[in-house]
Amino acid sequence: MQKNKMQRPYRTALRQLRRSFVQAGLFSAVINLLMLTGPLYMLQIYDRVLSSGSMATLTGLFAIVVVLYLFLGVYEFMRSRILSRAAYRLDALTSTTGFRQLLEQEGETSAGAGNVMRDLEIMRSFLSGPAIRGLFDAPWIPIFLVAVFIIHPWLGYLTLAGAGIVVATALINQWVTSHTTTVAMAREGAERAFSSQVLRNSETIRALGMRGVVSERWREMHDASLVPSQKGGDRSDVFSAGSRAFRLLLQSMLLTAGAYLALNQQISAGMIVGTSILAGRALAPVDQVIGQWRSISRSFVAHRRLKESLDSVSAEKPRVSLPAPLGAISLTGVTKNMSGGAQRGRKHILDGVSFDLEAGDVLGVIGNNAAGKSSLARLLVGSWQPDEGEVRLDGATLTQWDPDVLGRHIGYLPQHVEMLPGTVAENISRFDPKAREGDIFTAARAAGVHELILGLPVGYATPVGVPEQPLSGGQVQRIGLARALYRLPSLIVLDEPNAHLDGHGDEALVETIRFLRKRGSTVVVMAHQPNVLAEANKVLILYQGKLAQFGPREEIYRLAMRAVPARNKKVG
Repeated sequence: MQKNKMQRPYRTALRQLRRSFVQAGLFSAVINLLMLTGPLYMLQIYDRVLSSGSMATLTGLFAIVVVLYLFLGVYEFMRSRILSRAAYRLDALTSTTGFRQLLEQEGETSAGAGNVMRDLEIMRSFLSGPAIRGLFDAPWIPIFLVAVFIIHPWLGYLTLAGAGIVVATALINQWVTSHTTTVAMAREGAERAFSSQVLRNSETIRALGMRGVVSERWREMHDASLVPSQKGGDRSDVFSAGSRAFRLLLQSMLLTAGAYLALNQQISAGMIVGTSILAGRALAPVDQVIGQWRSISRSFVAHRRLKESLDSVSAEKPRVSLPAPLGAISLTGVTKNMSGGAQRGRKHILDGVSFDLEAGDVLGVIGNNAAGKSSLARLLVGSWQPDEGEVRLDGATLTQWDPDVLGRHIGYLPQHVEMLPGTVAENISRFDPKAREGDIFTAARAAGVHELILGLPVGYATPVGVPEQPLSGGQVQRIGLARALYRLPSLIVLDEPNAHLDGHGDEALVETIRFLRKRGSTVVVMAHQPNVLAEANKVLILYQGKLAQFGPREEIYRLAMRAVPARNKKVG
């Protein structure tokens, strides 16, 4: 029985980091206590050493100060190390879930697919950066305020009033920049998605003379993301500069008030300097937070989005390990809605599709463009889930399987094939670290590409999935077919498998389908060209997302021209 090991992964990860945060808080307490070393040393110099002229006292005090500052440096290092390790631990606990969610988002829509990984990067940088140290120091501001009050209440009230103004400045800064930060991050995500698509289609863009217009479109998106970022940055800079100037003014005000009190014999001369140092240290964390507000604000947005995205993923249901499927497929009332609403009066990509295949059947799916063939392929292999109805493999719904386990029993050749960065052998074996060479060669021979691969520069070790890969579109498709046939799965779905093939490739594809049928695999082929359906024993015709005809191949071919409306008689 497979049990769910992760629920609400982001919040779970934060709970596991509580110990690190508590340790960082304790070190912050000690660090801020040690920060009193400077003011106290200053008081002793003015009030004891200078008045007594004792070199022994001066030497003893300086030795104590050296030791205390040594401990201060060690504790600062340890706090930074703890927070840095917490940042990487957060990444280790959540990045795999985030990347898997990215893959799931790619299956449905590419919009914002990379936001999760970007948000995790922002949170990692925040936890290991200077901004969070300022937040950890902020709760210890009262220590320095109390020390100032001990010196003299007037100075304490003046420092308290100044701290209130600085804190109010920080809160106003957050209020006026939060919206611009959210908008900027959303637009940056759209810009990154556009740039990724451009890089993937750079050859087409260059060939069609689109570099200028695409660059202009990117510039528009880039500027649109910079405008709110710059606006928020300008506002934050105003508050940061104002806070820093007020902090310096407050120190001068404290020196003036201290001098007045000293002239009236209410405090000593050493207390004047000590008060200035204590007040400066009391306001330093707030000043640091304001200075790092852009980073803090972005991390707040990233934190909120991670809670919404990672923790909104449905928990995996407990599953029983099912036996290897034979390949029997059953669809009952399968409906897939259009994303973004109805298009041209059509609400569904697929509408109420139902049919059954026995293990070993070869089904040819034909239909005009936008009939729903590729969508049906995605539903059959589990990349998409139906909005209504169900898809069953050997009587079990696809959701009853662990996705990775199910994938080992499914072969899938999408309409647009791409190789991942790696070798030919790694791509065929689906990057299985335990892949056996015999299984790789069997898949390549079944796809009719063994000799083709041997003719590559370094055979199966040839790097692919990179801009300089030595493969044509047809060769990529044929190697993609070998990947689909790895370990000869029981269900194989081929979406337009001959789209880039020549006559020899077509013949090899027909031989592959014949081989799969003989060994008992269930094969579903989406095709415009009927010649690849020579080995099919059943045919399904789709029309505008609906099942128009389904049955034995010979019978459907006789009825096909009458089943499809006259304006769409030409199938394919």
